[in-house]
Amino acid sequence: MAKATLTISSKNYSSWSLRGWLLAKFSGLDFEEIVTAPDDPSARAEILLLSSSILVPCLRHEGAVVWDTLAIAEYLNEVMPAAGLLPDDRVQRAHCRAISGEIHSGFTTLRASLPVNLKGHFPGFKIWSRAQADIDRVWSIWRDCLERSGGPFLFGGRRTMADAMYAPVVTRFVTYDVKLEPRLKAYADTIMAMPEMAEWIAAAREEPAEIEELEVEY
Repeated sequence: MAKATLTISSKNYSSWSLRGWLLAKFSGLDFEEIVTAPDDPSARAEILLLSSSILVPCLRHEGAVVWDTLAIAEYLNEVMPAAGLLPDDRVQRAHCRAISGEIHSGFTTLRASLPVNLKGHFPGFKIWSRAQADIDRVWSIWRDCLERSGGPFLFGGRRTMADAMYAPVVTRFVTYDVKLEPRLKAYADTIMAMPEMAEWIAAAREEPAEIEELEVEY
């Protein structure tokens, strides 16, 4: 049987590709990466937030074609249940789905004003008030989860779909020098220290192409 494939775009700029890739890694699925060209229209639409219908990342596995990150998470939870992409407890599962859905569909100002750029670092970056409101909401979600679970991940000792969904936010905080209180910084450091993140970031730094639109200061 053919190996699963995951189509992704830029590792330096693409938050959605990072989410899908981490989900596949967390699940333990054996998959092959297919990287779209930097000038691929679908990839550019995804990275530049120009499309409401995004087809990257896209997982193909045993006849299934799944291109939405939440759908990928749910699919992987079905086919690889031992990975624990969702918590065992019913109430925690509902909470995990809710905060994953929130980051999936909201935080548009945060996305636009602090775009993912793993090669970049902007100390003292000025964050405007609407983006700060999104950041405050992320902090509130993290605090609540970590207080309930005890960490080090949002739902305790095991990585879930929520950690994959919020990982790009962690990279934004690093890139734009967003200061975090100790508990939240410990969580961010835990995410950045994962071997999967190290692998992704190393590949991102090797990407030769840049996208001019993402060099604009917001």
